[in-house]
Amino acid sequence: MATSLATVVLKASLAGSTAKLSTATAKAMVAQNLFASGQHKKPLNLKVSCAAVRSFVLSSQTDSSERRSAKVQELNVYEINERDRGSPAYLRLSQKSVNSLGDLVPFSNKIYTGDLKKRAGITSGICILIKNEQEKKGDRYEAIYSFYFGDYGHISVQGPYLTYADTYLAVTGGSGVFEGVYGQVKLHQIIFPFKLFYTFYLKGIPDLPEELLGQAVPPSVSVEPTAAAKACEAGATLPNFTN
Repeated sequence: MATSLATVVLKASLAGSTAKLSTATAKAMVAQNLFASGQHKKPLNLKVSCAAVRSFVLSSQTDSSERRSAKVQELNVYEINERDRGSPAYLRLSQKSVNSLGDLVPFSNKIYTGDLKKRAGITSGICILIKNEQEKKGDRYEAIYSFYFGDYGHISVQGPYLTYADTYLAVTGGSGVFEGVYGQVKLHQIIFPFKLFYTFYLKGIPDLPEELLGQAVPPSVSVEPTAAAKACEAGATLPNFTN
């Protein structure tokens, strides 16, 4: 009875904290609660081990981490090739007249927030041609690239890039507010390779800044950034956006 009661009191005392407690501190907390509740008439043998305290603390930390990791945050981004960055570059390593396995395509384009009101930064990466799909009038690439959001950090992705269809790529990591991120991103080709719309499904990170989460403009051939965002006017860019 005493041991059980001590355990209950200890857990209640620890519930609001994930700090590591020494055995002596744990015993003191249990004893204090028992005396306060008037249950000190019989001597108690309070055996609270470091292992038990550590187990409870780690369990609390794991529960908190799992709750944070399970939350999916949606982030929308437009990638637009405005034909002013010399991108993409086609490196025909296969030395064949048609797109072939091993050809490389380095690229870097401008990105805008989903509401098209702010210049967010750039993409930067490379595509490796895997197969020329003649019947589909397109190519299949393996893509490795990053999205740069100025002071907010960056997101890295990797996976299939099809010139003729939507695909999902893995989110492999990030920096800044995206540190520890994982999940996936849907790549929607609007006009290859000039206009693309991305929907990120992000896990493992705190709530994203509101500045990144404006109401997305539905993707279509005619969508364009606002004039202010395109001109990178004050208030129409992310802080220290990557150019």
